Amino acid sequence: MNIIETPIPDVLIFEPKVFGDDRGYFLETYRHDIFVRHAGTVDFVQDNESKSSYGVLRGLHFQKPPYTQSKLVRVVSGRVLDVAVDLRKGSPWYGMHVAVELNSDSKNMLWVPKGFAHGFVVLSDEAVFAYKCDNYYSPAHDAGVVWNDPALGIDWRIPEGDIALSAKDAALPPFAEADAFTFEQKA
Repeated sequence: MNIIETPIPDVLIFEPKVFGDDRGYFLETYRHDIFVRHAGTVDFVQDNESKSSYGVLRGLHFQKPPYTQSKLVRVVSGRVLDVAVDLRKGSPWYGMHVAVELNSDSKNMLWVPKGFAHGFVVLSDEAVFAYKCDNYYSPAHDAGVVWNDPALGIDWRIPEGDIALSAKDAALPPFAEADAFTFEQKA
């Protein structure tokens, strides 16, 4: 597995080796020893999957303590632009984001640690999106940041008129009003 650092060092891209032939393909979507070596010890407790059409934007979401979540995300079919926004006050990257195209051809994955808001928009006709979480979903701790806040400067790579949001996501607060996390420097 190839591990790629991003401009925010805690956010990582995992590119698995895909073995293919005329019968199809095989890959390891998660391997504990490699993951721990690069991202640290994580106990995944919940897997989620969604299917969305072109232009559907889900996010930018996070959960407040004590139900903060880290996520390892990937696309099973289709293409998405996946975004992680640093919400950790005191971080050198506070308010910055990483945007990566995830797709079913390369099978790449993005590691989004605790302290980040996360979202994605579907670039293909449809996409199936899967993610592993290290904490359970808690509606009472669900929070987010509005997707189009100018302070974040995210280029979602599709026309704004093509964006389809849930009512909940359309009403999310701006970045300046979001609950922030505390940045903890790694030893």
